[in-house]
Amino acid sequence: MHIRLIAVSDRQRPWVGDAFDEYVKRLPGQWRFRVHTLATARRTGDGSADQAVKAEGLNVLKQLKSSETVVLLDENGVELTSEGLAAQLNTWQTKGSDLAFVIGGPDGVSADCAGRADFCWSLSRLTLPHGLARVVLAEQLYRAWTLLQGHPYHRG
Repeated sequence: MHIRLIAVSDRQRPWVGDAFDEYVKRLPGQWRFRVHTLATARRTGDGSADQAVKAEGLNVLKQLKSSETVVLLDENGVELTSEGLAAQLNTWQTKGSDLAFVIGGPDGVSADCAGRADFCWSLSRLTLPHGLARVVLAEQLYRAWTLLQGHPYHRG
């Protein structure tokens, strides 16, 4: 199973990269975790947010492979415990599907992009800044992997 993060984002603060990279380097090599960052579309006036979301959605859809299981990170998605995420990852791994996690831009994702998602996951009911969502995703993927391996990292 290979895992990608497709994120619509502008440059992040250094602490985001430091924390994200710390967890990514712990992920298993066989996942071949990769990040594809897509620039946010320009927002200039009335209606520009809707146009930007559509443009960003098209860019995300161009990145997705038809064979990938797409997981959209969205505050309105299904909330999972760490154990629940581990079980879901195990299911996806058993199916042999590659995964693409998607974090949309500041105004969310287009309906077409959301419609392509196979699973919609909420990291929290709170609205998280983009950088923090990246860090939480990486840490939870690492935690799920350690749960599947019986590693003591997760002591909950």
